[in-house]
Amino acid sequence: MLIETIARLRPVDKSIVPQVVDHLNRLTKPPGSLGQLESLAVNLATVTGEPFPRVSPPGVLVFAADHGVAAEGVSAFPQSVTAQMVANFVAGGAAINVFAQGIGARLEVIDVGVAEALPADGVVNEKVRLGTANFTERDAMSAGEAERAIEAGIRAAERAVDAGCRCLVVGEMGIANTTTSSALLAVLTGKPVASLTGQGTGIAEERLAHKRTVIERAIAARAPAPDNPLEVLAKLGGLEIAAMVGAYLGGAARRVPLLVDGFIATTAALLACRLSPAVRDYLIFGHRSREPGHAHALAALGAHPLLDLELRLGEGTGAALAFPLLEAASRMLADMATFEAAGVDTGESD
Repeated sequence: MLIETIARLRPVDKSIVPQVVDHLNRLTKPPGSLGQLESLAVNLATVTGEPFPRVSPPGVLVFAADHGVAAEGVSAFPQSVTAQMVANFVAGGAAINVFAQGIGARLEVIDVGVAEALPADGVVNEKVRLGTANFTERDAMSAGEAERAIEAGIRAAERAVDAGCRCLVVGEMGIANTTTSSALLAVLTGKPVASLTGQGTGIAEERLAHKRTVIERAIAARAPAPDNPLEVLAKLGGLEIAAMVGAYLGGAARRVPLLVDGFIATTAALLACRLSPAVRDYLIFGHRSREPGHAHALAALGAHPLLDLELRLGEGTGAALAFPLLEAASRMLADMATFEAAGVDTGESD
């Protein structure tokens, strides 16, 4: 499934740009006066191949898994919180539930590696294994397990698109996954661990130093090849991060806009682009996280996020908050009057 999905990926439709720009310039406003919203509208058109793209309803995919490195004391919360938060998602009590409801999104929660059994109701069971291994001691997972998690993400994206979703927001839950993301990003970018590692769930400064040491030790022990994204993912990654990679690949193969969340989501997006560079043009970056590594991940992708609200929650929350801008851009194209239709004299003559 992974190889077939990558083979189906095609570049976005740049040929549509002149048509969309011409329409934007005929709307009742000075050309370019809606700034980045106009660029966003053009972007959405190239992704979908439609001059009047639609992005509603959106689909929110939240992937959950545990991380063996949590045993190293790198998080402010115990590993058991992952399963507890999944229960909160199912009950509708988390931030992503509130924001998803506010934008009329279809929300799906997918278990790809939570370290305990979860209730069957309300969670899609795609469990690959009971959390990753502690990557300071051995590889986080096998290459085969990484591929299975990616394919779980591909299936989730396909379910959402088949259900009528026209844009995907990809989120996550997994205690210690900022540690994992910092390790992945350090290998993928060659940047120093210290510049990529933040407080995550809110750890104290002394524990932050420990977190950085744990990551450096793991990278030295695992020694993944930076130019082999699947190997980097297997040795240092998380199951939910692998599934997010798959969701980006699967969504891009179906030509829907992919609204990227914060640090962890952007690290997954970078991995997806390393597996298939064509994914990049399908990505729209929702916000800039307070996690220090996020700026480096965005820079690696040449990305400029829509919002900067100093968020660091994850779950897909920042991307969900940015979705109304995509809706506004698509409505501007479809519903705003042209000068001709409105009978506005621009003072121009043939």
